[in-house]
Amino acid sequence: MDSAQFPQIRELSMQLSDGPHRRLVTIERSPFLIGRSPQSDLMLPESYVSRSHAQILVDGMKVILEDTGSSHGTFVNGERITRRILQPRDAIHFGSLDGPELRWDDEDSHISSRFTILANMQAQMRSQLQGLQKQTSDLEKLRWFLDVARSLNNAAGVDRVLASLLESTLALAGTERGYVFLADGEGVLELALGMDASGAILKTAPSLSRTIMRQAINGTEQFLVTDTLSAQAHPPAGALPQNIQKIICIPFRRSRPAGHLSAAKDQLTQVFGALYLESRVHPEPHAVTDQELLRTIAREAAALVENAQLAVMEAQARQHREELRIAAEIQQGMLSVQIPTFSFAGVQARSIPCSAVGGDFFDVVPDQGMLNVALVDVSGKGLSAAIQAAALQGMLYVQLQARQPLQAIASATNQYLCRKSIGKYASMLLLRLHEDGTLEYLNCGHIQPRLCCNQSISRLAIANLPVGLRRSAEYSSGVTKLSPGARIVLVSDGFTEAEDPQGDFFGEARLDATALCMDLEPMFQQMMDFCAGKPADDDCTVVQIHYHGSGNAAGSA
Repeated sequence: MDSAQFPQIRELSMQLSDGPHRRLVTIERSPFLIGRSPQSDLMLPESYVSRSHAQILVDGMKVILEDTGSSHGTFVNGERITRRILQPRDAIHFGSLDGPELRWDDEDSHISSRFTILANMQAQMRSQLQGLQKQTSDLEKLRWFLDVARSLNNAAGVDRVLASLLESTLALAGTERGYVFLADGEGVLELALGMDASGAILKTAPSLSRTIMRQAINGTEQFLVTDTLSAQAHPPAGALPQNIQKIICIPFRRSRPAGHLSAAKDQLTQVFGALYLESRVHPEPHAVTDQELLRTIAREAAALVENAQLAVMEAQARQHREELRIAAEIQQGMLSVQIPTFSFAGVQARSIPCSAVGGDFFDVVPDQGMLNVALVDVSGKGLSAAIQAAALQGMLYVQLQARQPLQAIASATNQYLCRKSIGKYASMLLLRLHEDGTLEYLNCGHIQPRLCCNQSISRLAIANLPVGLRRSAEYSSGVTKLSPGARIVLVSDGFTEAEDPQGDFFGEARLDATALCMDLEPMFQQMMDFCAGKPADDDCTVVQIHYHGSGNAAGSA
């Protein structure tokens, strides 16, 4: 491939088109993953797109597209490919030629994803302007509209886009007031911004005609223009009391394919907003150019507003990812454990969260002549579970260090969770091993600890309810005596509930066999071999305590 065809590749951009909906996809890393999985860099929800469908690689000046074993194929310019070096203006489809199209246009690769549609609108209007042979006034209006498009392209944020849209359309239509309505989460249109011709912000729309709004939304026209005093024998409700004589209502529609059908007539249209303009001034007859510009607004305003909303969502998603990264670093710091050495025992531990932050944690608290171990699994996943885990870790550390009885620690933790009504509970294991081999243990809804001695396995069976489920719960502990060489193995349910590709659990029987391993690495390796590459659905933690015996040399942690 001739490298002269390409710009210096720093941040590659491609345009994704889905019917009338368009947005710019920025490729900021290589490989760039495409598929139906939420972990993809570009997620496409269509059923014919595989979870891991394809990837884009940037190799020097080359841009390479690879199919990653998809079920329905990857296509470049209509041809199914396995691997292809892309050329500028190549059209890419995933799974179906009727689905969303990804196109690399090197000329547009630098344009911001927020308002790509405006650049397209400018190009279209310039083309119309060059070939237009009309009156001077019409040409001036088109030049003026291009200036408006440029100002919109420089706008930042949804609010500014809506303000620029109102400013331009109020001047174009010669109306006194304008309002933009956007749908909430339940599809109800609510006032997003109002403005009068002087630029003053309007908080309410007292003269709004709901009848006109319904007619425009439920109709099939791109826009609705109403002369409420002369064009109708029965003016709509809400217009006459305010002496409103001119109303323009433009619905914002987004189209989605109806199932697998791709023909235009089979498109399902969803209204997600509306532009509403009104005036007390009697309207003059509309020129052809005015009508054409209204059609342009009706055609492009929906994509303009939706692109602005998508840009905000993308920014929020980036901020969320950054906050999640920081939260993961904070959690790792707060829950990090420097395992001490003991003269009578050794401790090994490993915890693997299934996401950036997790709800599992363990702690090892030394004391004179004893060691304390806690293993906790907070219900749920993600940031909320991580916050609760950090709070519980602090509570348990203080109480274990103060030598509180294990039953008292469990009761206090249970009361804390129940009284806060935070909707979280936790399974918990607390162990207190004395130098003479006496082991106190308390199990609150956790996997039973395994006692390994002379290649035999037994379970510490005394158990209680998880903490945080019932305020009146009572807790009891067990006591056993360890012989030198005995080991205690503790695991969270992420270990026993790890799944293979067929959906079968690793299970407690396999845990019994795995617990005979003297080291954690073989235990984890056996579990991962069983999973055969299937991603974990839960946090996974293993703690092992090896009792050396009283008076022995210090064991290695």
